Amino acid sequence: MSSRLSSGRRRRRLAAVPAAALIATVVAVAGGAAPAAATSTAAQIATAKTNGVAYLRTLQAADGSYASGGLSNEWAFSAFAPAGVAAVDVYPSGDTTKNARTVYRNQLSAASWPSTAPVVTDYERGVLNAYAAGIDPARVSSARNLIADTIAYWQTGSAGYYGPPANFNGTIFATLALAGAKTQTGAARVPQALLNLSVTRIRNNQHNDGGWTFSQAEGNPTQLAAASDIDMTGAAMAALCAAGVPNTDTDVVQAKNFLKGKLVNASGAFTSMFGVNTDSNAWAVSGLNACGIPSQGTDFTTTAGKTPIDFLRAQQLSGGGFKYLTTNTTPSTYASIDAVRALAGAGYTAAPPTPVTAGAPTWVAASGFTAGTASRLAVIIDNGSGSITPCAVTLTPTAATTTLGAVLDAAVGASAPSGCVTALNPTSGTGTITSINGLANSGSSTWKVSRDGSTLTTATRGTTVTVGDTIYLRYGV
Repeated sequence: MSSRLSSGRRRRRLAAVPAAALIATVVAVAGGAAPAAATSTAAQIATAKTNGVAYLRTLQAADGSYASGGLSNEWAFSAFAPAGVAAVDVYPSGDTTKNARTVYRNQLSAASWPSTAPVVTDYERGVLNAYAAGIDPARVSSARNLIADTIAYWQTGSAGYYGPPANFNGTIFATLALAGAKTQTGAARVPQALLNLSVTRIRNNQHNDGGWTFSQAEGNPTQLAAASDIDMTGAAMAALCAAGVPNTDTDVVQAKNFLKGKLVNASGAFTSMFGVNTDSNAWAVSGLNACGIPSQGTDFTTTAGKTPIDFLRAQQLSGGGFKYLTTNTTPSTYASIDAVRALAGAGYTAAPPTPVTAGAPTWVAASGFTAGTASRLAVIIDNGSGSITPCAVTLTPTAATTTLGAVLDAAVGASAPSGCVTALNPTSGTGTITSINGLANSGSSTWKVSRDGSTLTTATRGTTVTVGDTIYLRYGV
């Protein structure tokens, strides 16, 4: 399996290859006395971050894109944002028309993106990076809704999973994307009830040692007993915390202890199945960041006074880039992106900062449907008794807005996955919706609707719906 969550080396690392091909030299972890004080100061971290950003700027192509050898380096946006750099402020040779945000938005909007054989992680990656770039991921264009594109991979027979359950990383990053990429006002796009189903799956896949891998372990004692890896433990921790799980939760504490047990005393590195390397350290730090756990606190300062931040800083070269292995002498694109994001205090995405370019808005988004152009919307049906069915619905509006009735009518006809909405009453007009999927209003228990996390109100066929809305329909009091 190729996860396509990222490109280049990250793609290989998340592919299903034999474990023996991945295992590298393991460095012993020292225990002993109480740790000394962390050695990286705020000023040193700020300098490392600034120099790292300067290096990432050099990776921009002459056309304003972030690409190398045909593989997208779009994760750079998730590093720029927490470092305080707006993607619209990144452009080559002073040409603001080629700014990175505009070019990236055009890339995501293209009908040919991501490929002729997309997988769920393509869209999850897009959500996280579009959000960081200041592109509303649900409104990239009137024809591109990355939130709906992700929800289309919901597994009806395995609620909580996105994409094939065996490729568990798809569920981790769906949770990160749907929980972490807030609306432009900072509201949650999807209801907590939906996130909770994926939280349960993440918990069920936690290995006995407290960590995770990219493969499904739920229900498989052999897999649950297998060794976890640093990278996916960081990502899974971040997913749990992004979805509202506190860092005092037992599963988060167990994950923290797993990482703590992998610290290398002399350097602050983690012993990874890929060998000691920058990416693994950065993914672990991003997991800690997302959970509000200090990576230079007592738990992550060795007896030699070293922390994971110390290790990341030690991997930075004079030009600002970061090497992947300690033995390397040249910078790695992906290691540099991961390191800057971690040093900037982020998980796997961050809200876009205010641009400095005159007149540039913090956010860009389609403002309405384009008449005659097919558009996707995310619809979530909650019967109020624990059954939640999300899907992506495609329709072709005839104006800049449409109605809830039109969206649900389209869902009855077809959705991804199918069967999200099987029946609706009334079937015409603009009045109150009295029944969905055979569940009828009864007394104070009625169907209510929310768009993009807004307050639930009475659902009517005439309720206005606009481009990119995430529609949540809930039955109950």
